[in-house]
Amino acid sequence: MSVGLIALLDDVAAIAKVAAASLDDIAGQAMKAGAKAAGAVIDDAAVTPRYIHGFSPERELPIVRKIAIGSIKNKLIFLLPAALLLSLFLPWLINPLLMIGGAYLCYEGAEKIFAMLFPHQAHHHEAKVEPSPANADKLEAERVAGAIKTDFILSAEIMTIALAAIPSGNIAYQAAVLALVAFGITGIVYGGVALIVKADDFGLYLAKNGRTGWGRALGRGIVKAMPGFMKTLALVGTAAMVWVGGGIIVHGLAGFGLDAPEHWIEDAAHAVEAIVPAIGGVIGWLTTATLAGILGLIVGFVLIPVAEYAIAPVLGIFRKEKPAAH
Repeated sequence: MSVGLIALLDDVAAIAKVAAASLDDIAGQAMKAGAKAAGAVIDDAAVTPRYIHGFSPERELPIVRKIAIGSIKNKLIFLLPAALLLSLFLPWLINPLLMIGGAYLCYEGAEKIFAMLFPHQAHHHEAKVEPSPANADKLEAERVAGAIKTDFILSAEIMTIALAAIPSGNIAYQAAVLALVAFGITGIVYGGVALIVKADDFGLYLAKNGRTGWGRALGRGIVKAMPGFMKTLALVGTAAMVWVGGGIIVHGLAGFGLDAPEHWIEDAAHAVEAIVPAIGGVIGWLTTATLAGILGLIVGFVLIPVAEYAIAPVLGIFRKEKPAAH
């Protein structure tokens, strides 16, 4: 073998080592960045199942797949380039955009709570804001669109948190890490959602076809437990919208110099942690989420009449079909 060929192979091996090290570094950085956004990821997983509730079992996984595809498009096509470009050229715009998204989450969560407390008024509000779908296909399309819209805001928070955790300076490196975060988190969230929505079918199969009495009993237990679990998860998802939205607004206000609400919440959380130091972290988080949720609920309830009497009439103008040409 010639010396030149040996040198070439050495160069190829060296390049391969550098590439492998770079990939390892990107994967490691993606795991760190994803971990920073773990709270928003959990909220995303809690919120999504309520959009699938009420559909026939054979439509559940196709709906999850449609939402997951919309989610990855949100992250890769819109949010990844937007996050990088805004961080480079218009960093001041990120905060107000996130706050608008947070306000929308507050509105969505408050609307669900309003429907629980005042069903008749809520029905009237929904009829004005969003007309009822004409058929099952349209209902499915609207549920998927609503889930993707909510996912967009939660994904924006996830991508922003992840970007903040990535060392700046190399835009290609940042893009690679964010892309890996996008794929990883989308897989985790919607894989988990798929398991949740199909758990009752698995339980039913186990109850009928289990080879042991213990297995059949487990299946029956899953079937009995799932309705209550889904209701609880729906409540958690609604609460998550409110506390995440409220938290985004509180953090956004601090970014504009109005940091008193954020300090009040932090002081309250620290005071509660000091009372029960053994579980201080959990109690502190619950306090923070509760206070942020109260603020988010106030914002959401304020936005309900705004959506009905100001935003919906404007959107209604654009929804109206133009008369056919003769």
